[in-house]
Amino acid sequence: MEENWIPSATTLSLPDFLILGLLTLALFAIGFWAKKGETSSKDFFLAHRSIPWWAVCLSFVATEISAMTVVGVPATAFRENWQYAQFFIGSAASRVVIAFLFIPAFYKYDCTTIYEFLRHRFGPGTQYTASGFFFVTRLLASGVRLMAACVAVKVLLGWHLIPVIALFTAVSIVYIGYGGIKAVIWTNVLQALTFIAAGAATLGFLYFSFSGGLGEAWRVAGDAGRLNLWNWGPSFSEADWLTKFLKDPNIVWIAVLNGFFMSMAAFGTDQELMQRLLTVETRAASQRSMLYTIGASFLVLVIFLSVGTGIFVWYAQHPAAVLPAKLDEIYPHFAVNVMPAFLRGLVLSAIVMASIDSPLNSLTSSFVTDIYRPLVRADADDAHYLKLSRVCVVLFGLLLALLAWTFSHVDKMLWLAFKIGGVTFGSLLGVFLFGLLTERHADKANTVGMIATALMNLTLLVLTEQKVISLGWSWLIILGTLGTFGLAWALGPVIDGPKPAPAAGKPA
Repeated sequence: MEENWIPSATTLSLPDFLILGLLTLALFAIGFWAKKGETSSKDFFLAHRSIPWWAVCLSFVATEISAMTVVGVPATAFRENWQYAQFFIGSAASRVVIAFLFIPAFYKYDCTTIYEFLRHRFGPGTQYTASGFFFVTRLLASGVRLMAACVAVKVLLGWHLIPVIALFTAVSIVYIGYGGIKAVIWTNVLQALTFIAAGAATLGFLYFSFSGGLGEAWRVAGDAGRLNLWNWGPSFSEADWLTKFLKDPNIVWIAVLNGFFMSMAAFGTDQELMQRLLTVETRAASQRSMLYTIGASFLVLVIFLSVGTGIFVWYAQHPAAVLPAKLDEIYPHFAVNVMPAFLRGLVLSAIVMASIDSPLNSLTSSFVTDIYRPLVRADADDAHYLKLSRVCVVLFGLLLALLAWTFSHVDKMLWLAFKIGGVTFGSLLGVFLFGLLTERHADKANTVGMIATALMNLTLLVLTEQKVISLGWSWLIILGTLGTFGLAWALGPVIDGPKPAPAAGKPA
């Protein structure tokens, strides 16, 4: 019997589809509005550096959050506890470092992509390697994020996964390809407000659904260990304490340390997030945007951890209710089967809006600026680069759709995205810190160090997944950062030789 990809029967009502339809139309409207005044590839990638800082802050949060938070964090809180929040301590500290160490360097060199800084600091080899690492990491991790969103929408709509992926891809290609980074940022603002509203509305619905009120809900969650926040790790008196210490990424010391390195790598060395911070006029405004993300991101994290805990309590009080086959789908499953009309539509819209923002503009900006322009065609006019940018948006959109389908059978998606980043983020962070914290000369040595540590981390991840060794994925970022920094420092004088003397008339 042929499978019906878009069945007519659904629990969603007219108000649910109405709110989703209006918000989707708003995306297209913003895209067409954003194209006005767009005459160059730099406008397409940086929006004249004219975006207000508060919009950049919300855009950053919307990109950081994505469907991985809207869907994955409630699932993690439902299945485990609040220990995931430990990572935010290190994440908050990393944003301060990025604001005062990374951002000034990017503005000093007037970078369109952050990998241009590496060219100025070291040379083209480091820039090409870092941009290539960004491509691999961002494509794979964004494929996981797109898959997470499509799985959730599939549950809500009752559709097959393929038409959901096609819908997401088409919407992203149209509004990003037409309006560039300006469209991305202003749709991000709408997206951030939508998923905050959906999370808050879900908490309100849960509050009035608990038997015995909030006090009883707190007792049920506490008795089940769902409110546990701190994981202090094994006692030194335990015989295998070292193995447990290395294996568990949720131990507070490791979580904070990893949150610091992971966030510094994900935010400071990833073009998708840093591109937004380069669209404001001044360095000070960019720094302000970054610092204000600490409070905004923490608010969103608390909301969606609370949603996951609240859903756990609801199912504990309604044991006859049917759980989804995959617990990663618990939030959309709860919304479509328990929540009333309009609220269902708001949750659906939040998942859609938190996911439609794909990395198409950042992938395109890095490809055109860091690879195509210097290596393929450096003498074309800007109209050529702008046209190429729009073509790349289409091609990268189709590639992301293919990756999302490939990842569609994977469970525990929140951790999968982190594990992918763990392979290369350490290499990227190591080379950026090497450039920002030292004056040592290296270029070829950077490439050797980045590739060597990425291969090391890939090997460690595979061995861990195969249960050959016991090592928490959170160590990968730390090992990669220290390894790349150390190899670049040691090999620079050997492979690249002494630092070249400055050209006549230029400062050393």
